[in-house]
Amino acid sequence: MSIEDKLKDLQQRREKVLQGGGEKKIAKQHEKGKMTARERIAALLDEGSFVEIDQFVTHRCNQFGMEKVEAPGEGVVTGYGTIDGRLVYVYAQDFTVIGGTLGEMHAKKICKVLDLAAKMGAPVIGMNDSGGARIQEGVDALNGYGEIFKRNTLSSGVIPQISVIMGPCAGGAVYSPALTDFIFMVDKTSQMFITGPQVIKSVTGEEVSVEELGGSLTHNQISGVAHFRAASEDECIQQIKKLISFIPSNNMEEAPLVENNDDIGRMEEKLNEIVPTNPNKPYDVRDIIYNIVDNGDFFEVHEMYATNIVVGFARFNGRSVGIIANQARMLAGCLDINASDKAARFIRFCDSFNIPILTLVDTPGYLPGTEQEFGGIIRHGAKLLYAYSEATVPKITLILRKAYGGAYLAMCAKSLGADQVIAWPTAEIAVMGPEGAANIIFRKEIQEAENPPEVRQQKIDEYRERFANPYVAASRGLVDLVIEPRETRPHIIKILETLVTKRESRPGKKHGNIPV
Repeated sequence: MSIEDKLKDLQQRREKVLQGGGEKKIAKQHEKGKMTARERIAALLDEGSFVEIDQFVTHRCNQFGMEKVEAPGEGVVTGYGTIDGRLVYVYAQDFTVIGGTLGEMHAKKICKVLDLAAKMGAPVIGMNDSGGARIQEGVDALNGYGEIFKRNTLSSGVIPQISVIMGPCAGGAVYSPALTDFIFMVDKTSQMFITGPQVIKSVTGEEVSVEELGGSLTHNQISGVAHFRAASEDECIQQIKKLISFIPSNNMEEAPLVENNDDIGRMEEKLNEIVPTNPNKPYDVRDIIYNIVDNGDFFEVHEMYATNIVVGFARFNGRSVGIIANQARMLAGCLDINASDKAARFIRFCDSFNIPILTLVDTPGYLPGTEQEFGGIIRHGAKLLYAYSEATVPKITLILRKAYGGAYLAMCAKSLGADQVIAWPTAEIAVMGPEGAANIIFRKEIQEAENPPEVRQQKIDEYRERFANPYVAASRGLVDLVIEPRETRPHIIKILETLVTKRESRPGKKHGNIPV
C-alpha cells in the first residue's frame, strides 16, 4: 500500500469518527436545542486549539449483539486545548453514538484525560450527555464508573474539576459530577437523578416529571446539587469561560492576575447609605459587593440556593478573591443548614486553590426552629466553623452590621483565623441582640418597674449604646480597624497586598474529620 493510500485510509477513518452517529442522529440532537459533543468543545476552546486523543478507540463487547454495533469514538470525545491561552483538558459524551452510554473503553478514555490533567496541573471540564451505563457491558461499565470516581476524588483540591450537564445524567453517572468542584446545567435539556420517574412511581407511587425531578431549576434552587443554570448551551459555555478566568490551573499556582483599570483608591460615598441604621431593615448585600470590587464585576456561585448567604468570585486590583456574605434581605441573614453547607464548600474550594477570602458579616444568628434542630444544624453549622478554621489563605472579615453569638464566630471571627477584621461604625458585635440581652440582664428591673414597656425600651437602648457597636471588640483587639464605609475598597486592597506573602501551616496529619 502506497503512502497515498495510507493517507487516504487515515482520512476516511477520521471522517467516520467525526461523523459520530451520523447525520440523522446529529439532526435529532440539534432539534432538541443541543449541540453535538464536538460542537460543544469547539465553542468552549480557543479556535484551532483542540487536540483530540484516543480518536480510534473502540469497544470490545461481543455480547447481546454488540459485536455488530460500531461506536465511532466510543461515544465520547476526549482531548485538550486552551481557554484564553490556558491549557485545559476536556471530554464530551456523544449522545449520537449509542446514546452516549458508558462502557469499559468509554470510561478508559475519560480516565486517561483525568490522569493527564492531574499530571499537567490543568483544569478538567467534563460535558455529560449520556443514557448511563451500557447495560450490555454489565460489570465492566460499572467498574468504569468506579475508576472515574476514584480519579475525581484523588484530584480534588489538586486541579479544578468542572462538570457540565448537557443532557440526561442518571444513576451512577451523577456521582462523578457530584465529586467535582462545580456543576453547570442548561434549562430544559439537562437532567440529573439517581432513579428516574418510572422507578420512583413503581416503588413509591409518586408521579413526577423528568424536569421536576432532576431539571436545572430543581438542582439549582432546591437540592443545591448544581451551581450554575443557563438558558442555552451557548450561555452555559460563556459561564464556564468566566469561571475559569477567576481560578488557577492547579493548587500550586495563583489565580491569573488581570490588568485593573478601576481606581484602587476609589471612595464610594453611596456605601455610607446602603446599610440602614435601623437593624430591622433589609438591604441587598450585593449592592455593597458591586461597589467595592473591580468594575462592579461579581460572579455569583450557587445564586439560587440558600439565598440567605451569597458566595462568588470578584477581583480587587486584578487579584481574584472569594466572597462570602450574609444576605440581610433573606431570613434576615440568619445562618441555616443549607447556607452553612453552601458557604463551607465554597470556602474549602478557595482554600484549596489559593484564593483569598473576604467575608461580609450581617447575621443575627442561627435560624431557630425544630426543623433546623432536627435537620442537624449543629452538625451543618460546624462545617462552616471547620472550613474557616482549616483555611490558610488570606482571610479578611468585614462586619457591616449584626454579628451576634455563635454566628459572629462562624462568619470568620478573629478567633477562627481572620488575618484582619474590619468593622463599619454600624457594626453590632455582641452575644445576642439588644432586645434579647435586655430581657435577660435587666429582667428583674423590668418586672418590678411601674411601666415595664418603657423601662424595657430604656434598657434596650442602654445595652445598644454600651455593647451593640464595634468599639468593645476593637478595645480587645478583636477588630483591627473601624472605618468609614466609603473607604472600604482601598482598605481591602491594601490589606490584600500585605497578605500576598502570608504563610501559615497546620499540624501534619493524614486528613481531618469534617462534620459531614
